[in-house]
Amino acid sequence: MCARKKELVKMPPRIVDVTAQNIDECPPTCFLNPKNEGYNIKREWLKGRFSEGLKVKVLYDETDGKIHGFIEYVPGEYAWRAVDAEGYLFIHCIGVSPNSYKQKGYGSDLIRECIKDADGKLGVAVVASDGPFMATRNLFLKNGFAITEEDGKDQLLVKPLKEGLLPKFRDYREQLGNYQGWQIVYSNQCPWVARFISELDPTIVDRLELTLTQFETAEQAQNAPSIYAVFNLIHDGTALADRYISQTRLKNILKKHAAIA
Repeated sequence: MCARKKELVKMPPRIVDVTAQNIDECPPTCFLNPKNEGYNIKREWLKGRFSEGLKVKVLYDETDGKIHGFIEYVPGEYAWRAVDAEGYLFIHCIGVSPNSYKQKGYGSDLIRECIKDADGKLGVAVVASDGPFMATRNLFLKNGFAITEEDGKDQLLVKPLKEGLLPKFRDYREQLGNYQGWQIVYSNQCPWVARFISELDPTIVDRLELTLTQFETAEQAQNAPSIYAVFNLIHDGTALADRYISQTRLKNILKKHAAIA
């Protein structure tokens, strides 16, 4: 468990497995305040996924009693991204914070934990990106992953452990035409997205006749209108944002498209 007592002697952070039993003591916050409604929503989302094989590990520093890193991964058939990755472990997200904890190998330590858990699998896969809210490719490349597919700013990387079919992106563009008018398509896999939805201005929803569609299963997310899948702002089949944005950014996009004054 994650003890909350400060130690007098500086100790290296340790990696702790998060379960349904200790999740409140070891909150995998994605660096969002656990008191925030978005985190509470994500916590319940996680509890519903543990039975599918989802794992979360956190980097806990006993010196300050804080969590400074995390990794979340799941069997590929339950990936909440627009990918086919059956037979692999799939990393949803990984992070280390603040900057004083970066460049110390902690991210690689977390990835190695995932690789150990992939024993018997075809390998480990992940979507990285040059854009925001996703890890960049470099962390994975230096840990033996290779880019197997690229789409715009996003890359699919794989560390193969056995011979088999490689993961691949799904044709998310084919899904865009299914979303007409103003649409936000999302899942609670990301607590920042959950926070965004909880803080959405109802006057904007009413004015735009904005449709909110929540993905509640991995299968739905794999058929999302973007690779990231977790957040999509769409107008008449055109994606205007394909990952988390702030409320201010949303209003700026709507003003640009003359949807609001």
